[in-house]
Amino acid sequence: MRPGRNRILLIGGAVGVLAIAAYSAGVLWRASRATTESARELQAASEIRFTTARLDHPPDGGFEWFSAPAVFADAVSFHDRLYLCGPAGLFEYDSQGILKRRFRPGLELPAAPLGTLAVGTAGGQPELYITTAGEGLVILGDGGFRQIRPVEPAYRKLTSVLPLSTGQVLLGTEKDGVIVYDGKQIKAFHPSLAKLSVTSLAGDYANLWVGTIDRGLLHFHAGQVDSFGTSEGLPDPQVLSIAVDADRAFAGTPAGVAEFDGGKFARTLAPGTFARALFVHSDTLLIGTLEQGVVPVPLRTAAARPLVRQPQMPAARIEHIFRMDANLYAVARDGVYSLGSDGNSWQSILQSEAALLADGHISALAADAAGRLWVGYFDRGLDVIDSGFARATHIENDAVFCVNRIAVDPHGRRTAVATANGLVMFDSAARQRQTLTRQDGLIANHVTDVELQADGMLIATPAGLTIVDAAGTRSLNAFHGLVNNHVYAIASEGRTILAGTLGGLSVLEDGVVKASYTTSNSRLKHHWITALGRVGDDWFAGTYGAGVLRLDGMGQWRSFPEASDAFVVNPNAMLVTESRVYAGTLDRGLYAYDRRIGRWTAITAGLPSRNVTALAARGGYIYIGTDNGLVRILEQNLENR
Repeated sequence: MRPGRNRILLIGGAVGVLAIAAYSAGVLWRASRATTESARELQAASEIRFTTARLDHPPDGGFEWFSAPAVFADAVSFHDRLYLCGPAGLFEYDSQGILKRRFRPGLELPAAPLGTLAVGTAGGQPELYITTAGEGLVILGDGGFRQIRPVEPAYRKLTSVLPLSTGQVLLGTEKDGVIVYDGKQIKAFHPSLAKLSVTSLAGDYANLWVGTIDRGLLHFHAGQVDSFGTSEGLPDPQVLSIAVDADRAFAGTPAGVAEFDGGKFARTLAPGTFARALFVHSDTLLIGTLEQGVVPVPLRTAAARPLVRQPQMPAARIEHIFRMDANLYAVARDGVYSLGSDGNSWQSILQSEAALLADGHISALAADAAGRLWVGYFDRGLDVIDSGFARATHIENDAVFCVNRIAVDPHGRRTAVATANGLVMFDSAARQRQTLTRQDGLIANHVTDVELQADGMLIATPAGLTIVDAAGTRSLNAFHGLVNNHVYAIASEGRTILAGTLGGLSVLEDGVVKASYTTSNSRLKHHWITALGRVGDDWFAGTYGAGVLRLDGMGQWRSFPEASDAFVVNPNAMLVTESRVYAGTLDRGLYAYDRRIGRWTAITAGLPSRNVTALAARGGYIYIGTDNGLVRILEQNLENR
């Protein structure tokens, strides 16, 4: 072969090699770029978007708060102060047990009940972490309060918090498992711990224990998860509390405590005990119970049965047991107890302040002609507050327990209280006189709504509608033409009655169904009607999923640009005044409609919770009940909102 040809071949071969190398490099670069982009996309997909905001003390905006019991749920020591929290707020006490500051939801804190407390260092310095039921995480540091609020509502409903030694903070959510916050980002902690209804967290990053509502106990370690249910030894699939002591872990359930050693189930302790809180104290497991106070269980004995409860400990519902300095404390719903020096007895060291209301979970409101305010509770009966708002008479019995609605006679002669156990009638002096049930002609014992009329009553139940008038008592259900048996809300005007049901709206004339509206035969956007109100010639209807809609005099449904999207209006949480219409929502606060300009606005600032459950008006005031307390405000102060 000739030299020139060799050079050409060598050059050609070199060019080929370079081309192949360039092509390979391009392939590798594109593959690397694709891998990097995929990693970025995966990371972005795993990240949970959130906002951060400083919580400066806002003006109260004219809201007046009715005092409710400061129900305690958790406690922690932070900066030489004792912090207690509960649905009604955060309370700061000094070493002498003197209340120094109070922080309320809707004012100093976001409008949501508070849940649990912990101290960690995600921000580099010790901080106090506070979970909320709907507004994410609140952090108290040197600069005051700030709120970490996930954009997705499901991640804002927090149930537990666990700071890690790494500076990260684990957060348990109501339905979306465990997430982690590191001061800069929020992510799902691990795919195996997603989509869980978390109740409690304990341990650390390498040895994490997760309690759930219905899926038992999960143990995350070495990147894997072990699940424990009733078939693996857990007394009950609902885990209420967890305590970790070295290689041992204890899971409290409504039916006893499961002990685990080295990640394996070992035995059941205190069978039949409702274990709300756990704490390992030396060789004794302290169990905070539902009604028996703190029950000690010796761990050295084979039987591990509870010791006899000490008489010094009242039959209290214990929410948390913790150590501060060298002392042990138990948090009850109404105060804090300290374990005595003898190691057996408990002494009360702090009690919640007296309150006007018996409870904070409001379900119904009404103001009568005598100036009294009637306050119904979800599961505590009702209070009748005198006209001066100085004293409340509490009524709670087998009939008056779960209150759905309160209707007052404009002339002050009677008040009807709709409950899950019947319709309870009160006289002009607020004395309980009679309880009406199926035996008295109602179509069902459970009464969801009631309207008093001049010559009778309209009574809504899950089985249909009962009409009481001069002609007697008669009932209607789907057999008589109602669109659905389950009636949630009723309203009337003259001879016309509207029945809002689970399946749509029925219109009655002289007690006969004349028309029914559903999502299939009209422009009604949601079939579940929860609240009704007469506004001029129209009817406003609150729905469970489509906000507020309007039915005009021609029988046409119309929507509102600001108030007819996918949100829930709570049952019977609608109020019509001369200038406005108010609707209480499940998670968006109070919606107010200005009848003069035809526009809705949403109000959250100043409310104890975004879950507005009941409304009433009297003397120029609007009374707003929530699942976390009661406030009132002059209606004129709402006009500029």
